[in-house]
Amino acid sequence: MVYGASTNPERYAYKATELLLAHKHEVVLVGHKTGEVSGIPIWHGNPQLDDVHTMTLYVGPQNQGELLDYARRIKPTRIIFNPGTENPNLYCELEKVGIKVEEACTLVLLHTGQFV
Repeated sequence: MVYGASTNPERYAYKATELLLAHKHEVVLVGHKTGEVSGIPIWHGNPQLDDVHTMTLYVGPQNQGELLDYARRIKPTRIIFNPGTENPNLYCELEKVGIKVEEACTLVLLHTGQFV
């Protein structure tokens, strides 16, 4: 799941979406605005999703107010905090509920074969 998805090709969330698709990963997009990327709709708000393995985060700490409650509800296995999204105060709370936290760049992980 790309959280903070964007229809702007210049945004890293957009680039990550395209690269995830190129690497044959199933992608769900969630953003502040609706739209679509590569034919995949962007869900607005915090939709109920099941079986989310990885949430790759593209919203800064100032826009992460609902993230803890949302993550508790959908229970992703891990959340990747991409550069600019780091939030050490949130890491402990996520780990307490069994969600793995990773500070990394999804684009780099994909390009180097480390996105598992």
